[in-house]
Amino acid sequence: MSISKEIILKTIPKKPGVYQFINKDQTIIYVGKAKNLKKRVSSYFQKNIKSRKTVNLVKNIHKIEHVVVPSESDALLLENSLIKKNQPKYNILLRDDKTYPWICIKNEPFPRVFVTRKLVKDGSQYFGPFTSFKTINTIMGIIKKLYPLRNCSYNLSEKNITEKKYKVCLEYHLGNCLGGCELKQTKKDYDKGISEIKEILKGNISKSKKEFKKKMIEFSNKEMYEEAQKIKDKIDLLDNYQHKSTVVSSKLNNIDVFSIVSDSESAFINYLQISHGRVIRFHNQEIKKRLDETDEEILSHLIINLREKYSSRSKTIICQFNLTSQTNLKCLVPRSGDNKKLLDLSIKNAKTFRIERNKQIQLVDPERHNNRIMEQMMIDLKLKREPRHIECFDISNIQGTNNVASCVVFKNGKPTKKMYRKFNIKTVEGQNDFGSMEEVVYRRYKRLLDENQDMPDLIIIDGGKGQLSSAVKSLKELYLFNKIPILGIAKRLEELYYPQDPIPLYLNKKSETLKIIQQIRNEAHRFGLGFHRDRRSKFSLESQLDNIKGIGSISKDKLMKRFKSFERIQNAETQELIDEIGKDKAKLILKFLKRN
Repeated sequence: MSISKEIILKTIPKKPGVYQFINKDQTIIYVGKAKNLKKRVSSYFQKNIKSRKTVNLVKNIHKIEHVVVPSESDALLLENSLIKKNQPKYNILLRDDKTYPWICIKNEPFPRVFVTRKLVKDGSQYFGPFTSFKTINTIMGIIKKLYPLRNCSYNLSEKNITEKKYKVCLEYHLGNCLGGCELKQTKKDYDKGISEIKEILKGNISKSKKEFKKKMIEFSNKEMYEEAQKIKDKIDLLDNYQHKSTVVSSKLNNIDVFSIVSDSESAFINYLQISHGRVIRFHNQEIKKRLDETDEEILSHLIINLREKYSSRSKTIICQFNLTSQTNLKCLVPRSGDNKKLLDLSIKNAKTFRIERNKQIQLVDPERHNNRIMEQMMIDLKLKREPRHIECFDISNIQGTNNVASCVVFKNGKPTKKMYRKFNIKTVEGQNDFGSMEEVVYRRYKRLLDENQDMPDLIIIDGGKGQLSSAVKSLKELYLFNKIPILGIAKRLEELYYPQDPIPLYLNKKSETLKIIQQIRNEAHRFGLGFHRDRRSKFSLESQLDNIKGIGSISKDKLMKRFKSFERIQNAETQELIDEIGKDKAKLILKFLKRN
């Protein structure tokens, strides 16, 4: 299905990410990053653009693609990778010799900790990359203040130290190093500090924050507020510090990441291609289901096609399933670590793509969208037919007074307000929701039977087991039980109850089926509450007017019809009252209002 740019702009998410503009030749002509994808991409299509280059760029856009990432920093890194890889026509060209800096903990005795742009595979540990030099300088400053470390390049092997090859330098006398070269600091003590530094770089900064807060309070108590503010700024930077990017990692090499999410009609696949620790390509694809193919079956076919299409030579793939049929490939199903973060990023993009696609279908082809929703509801709720006609009941009362009920009707997932019905409870006294539900369900479907009208495909009861059981009694009495599916929805945890099944059904909180059921339930509650409010207001008006001698039933009816509530009578102009019930009776009401 070809989607216009206008539809894409309406459905693109308001999340951080990277976008690509592609021309008719399927060539990427521009790559950009955004804190808010919707806002940024939409800005290219405004009418008041003055830049000739931007106008030319927009004229050449045939297709828009985007990928969602966890943060603005990740978007910056991914943009950098994609520009280097594709060198788009309208982007500033980035050269590979300029990379983002990392913090290295060197693989050596008494390890050094320093900033570098080069990743050397010698067993050293690298943390980053960092997009902000202010952040990396602050982190290094924290490390140097908390842990005295050596910065010399001596080989501090056990043999060299024993043979006393080195002497302590000026850094030792300044207190910046504790003299491991002369064994004035033990290797065990030094390594303990290195372990704590690793925790800081992994994001476990609570200990460091505690130390800084202590210093900040000391400065504050001494009324050294400028120094205290500097410490506070460092604490804030620590809070905002991200130790590692999902889209760039020194530990990851040539890997393909695949994920899939699906509904009853389609499957949505996301593909991330990783090369030399960076995401260099992303791709989203929708596949129409022909039969009841499983996600594993669909993904196993797509993996082969996508790897051929993009000439991938990686020997490792990451996905949600152990696809052993993929010969000559190592298939990982990660549970934690960097690989899991990449898989989570891919799944997030697949879900985002599904949401956008469904919104686009809703705008372009509403009937198809509705058919998909109905089919999904049938599957989720274990129904024998699609719930095209749904009716929902709700009981409203306050401390057992003015008991009323509402019935709302939804057809094809949309409210049909002309078919809504209100009920005054007739056979039940006091606060008895179970008895009230039994009465209104019986009255509703007895009338439909008598008038030979269409029955609903699904009945929803606003309430748990008690209300549901009461409604079932009425259906049994009318011989409709087992002919019309019925369920109850409890508000607390949104459990769905079925008759004769003690275990409730829990739908995913983000599922479209649950959202539609909640919408229907909320509409029944709104409609019933409005009816109850009107009834209570009318009852209050009648009660107040009964206290005025000389105002009979005819005058009461006129006032109720005109003003609806006692409050409106209180605020009415004298002439309005005279026009409605005459001068003499208007005086009686005004006299009563003045007295009370």
